Amino acid sequence: MTGLRSFVTRRMLLGVVQTVAVVLLVFALTEALPGDAAVALAGDQPDPARIAALREAMHLDRPAYERLAEWAAGLLHGDFGASVTSGRPVSQYLADGFGPTLLLAALTVALLVPAGFGLGVLAARHEGRLVDRLISSLTLAVYAVPEFALGVLLVTVFALRLDWLPPTAVGYGTDLLGHPAALLLPVLVLLSRPVCSLARLVRAGMVDALAAPYAVHARRYGVGGARVRYAHALPNALAPAVQQLARTIDWLLCGVIVVEALFVIPGLGTVLLNAVAERDVPVVQGLAVVFGVLTVVLNLGADLVAHRLAPRAGVAA
Repeated sequence: MTGLRSFVTRRMLLGVVQTVAVVLLVFALTEALPGDAAVALAGDQPDPARIAALREAMHLDRPAYERLAEWAAGLLHGDFGASVTSGRPVSQYLADGFGPTLLLAALTVALLVPAGFGLGVLAARHEGRLVDRLISSLTLAVYAVPEFALGVLLVTVFALRLDWLPPTAVGYGTDLLGHPAALLLPVLVLLSRPVCSLARLVRAGMVDALAAPYAVHARRYGVGGARVRYAHALPNALAPAVQQLARTIDWLLCGVIVVEALFVIPGLGTVLLNAVAERDVPVVQGLAVVFGVLTVVLNLGADLVAHRLAPRAGVAA
């Protein structure tokens, strides 16, 4: 118990340090962007008075350390600032885009967990045989296909040729749950690579665990094969799989820009693309901070769960 408390304390402190580092890094990177954001927002024929007004609205006329202190103080109170193009609070942009992104992530994870663990356990159970070779070859082949290429292929076949599914989510707004057909292709694309990596990771962990001395001794003493696999080997294979699952969830919430752009889904990735195109620095900063904090929190949770499942693996991590 003492070791667990020490591990949790270290990870929590590390999470706080990482969060502070994310805030500083986001501010530094946006400060280092080339050009003048006020001039870019002023249009093709910038008026000096408009540029001055924009610089004042964006606080660019103040020292960087003052802007950093004010922005960080606002973040502590949940204030991400306001968009310089529309005047809307950045939190509204986050709220509008979070729903569709969370829906895609939830559906993908709901399918990923049973499919990834099921395929991994099935391959490990038939190690070296036809089923194992078939699953390993298929997962490797699917993983090698880029998401954008797979998405274009699925749209071409199922939307344009067969006309079974809509090619994009245009016209559905944020009410995607009411139009499940529009979610099928994006979820398949998002599921394709994570399920392959998770299945291969679970298979490798199960194979190693089944070859461990404790599993050999358990079978020697007459313990059933199913009990050895699922009560002893599988828990030891879960620790790296949980960490991989956390990285996948992080990617689903923060890194599905390509899929959202391809299927025109109004999620966080689309909000980020629009903000970058409009040079809307406060929105970009707010999204970057949210993405960074989500990454820190998810990896912290995964480390704690992995340590609970396999303490030695957790400490090593």
